[in-house]
Amino acid sequence: MLKKVPLPSERIYAPYKIAALVEVLGEQGIAPEDCLRDTGVDVTRVHDASALTSVRQYVAVCRNALELSRDPTTPFQVGARLHLSAYGMYGYALMSCLSLRDYFNLGVKYHLLATPTLTIAWQEYPDSAVWTFPDEFSFAPSGDLRQFLIEQQFTQQVTHLQDVAGRACPPTMARFSYPRPDHAAVYPDYLNCPCLFDQECCELRYDSAILDQKPQLAHRLTSFMFQDACDNLIGKAKASAGVAGEVYQILMRSPGVCPSMEDVAQSMHMTSRTLRRRLNDEGVSFSAVVDDFHRAIAIEYVAKTKLSYDDIAVLVGFSDVANFRRAFKRWTGKNPGEVRG
Repeated sequence: MLKKVPLPSERIYAPYKIAALVEVLGEQGIAPEDCLRDTGVDVTRVHDASALTSVRQYVAVCRNALELSRDPTTPFQVGARLHLSAYGMYGYALMSCLSLRDYFNLGVKYHLLATPTLTIAWQEYPDSAVWTFPDEFSFAPSGDLRQFLIEQQFTQQVTHLQDVAGRACPPTMARFSYPRPDHAAVYPDYLNCPCLFDQECCELRYDSAILDQKPQLAHRLTSFMFQDACDNLIGKAKASAGVAGEVYQILMRSPGVCPSMEDVAQSMHMTSRTLRRRLNDEGVSFSAVVDDFHRAIAIEYVAKTKLSYDDIAVLVGFSDVANFRRAFKRWTGKNPGEVRG
């Protein structure tokens, strides 16, 4: 069963990641207006906690950063300054947890609240605790953008664990699935561990001995209070409020059918013109919602079923498997076989 999660285009996140990236670029002499070009983000509200932005908007700012900045440490700098205190309820829930093992568990449980560009998971072994990134991406960035987002994510993971532990707590190893970049020498400067490239997958390893350690701000009542708040926020996020969420729910009822905007509008008891206007008010288009939905169900079918790619193509709404394969590559940056393994 396809799980309902927020669409990448839904504006439900405070702009703390965007603000951090704009600040780093500003220190390089790049104007905020240039950083936010063609993203739909209001430059006057970058530091406004009540402003709402989407994952797609953040990724668009990252794309601008790649075009504007010549400093390869940019994603590392962003990850290093994204302390958990910037994440609101999510950050406080993690900082007040009762053990570092709880931190790993809650980091995965509530990751949906953190403007997620990657999927994260973790696994405990006798001698190690390993962060992994099962899908790596929820949609398809270019090679350079993929690397940018991974560099930032890995640095965030290191920063967050240090925030929780209250002391230096470096990984034992970082592995990356892409070739060694020209700026590989800066990786250990930010991750504080040996870094390997051309690996089978991306993962960040820690000594499992840290898992039973107590965080500096551990507090049972506070932890449970913030976890309850996060559970409520997760519920609201998954409900996907708004017209875009209603369209998504309609598409979920018949995954193999591709209704037109007119058909969807009729089922929502409005005209297609009204539907287009209301979606535009939410900063998303009908085609973007449909594309997000097709991406989600395609990844679900490929990763979690043994259906043939021809059958999946039909279920997702493609006339032939070749078009499906091209779309899947655009969505994930990988061929279906790479995701299915």
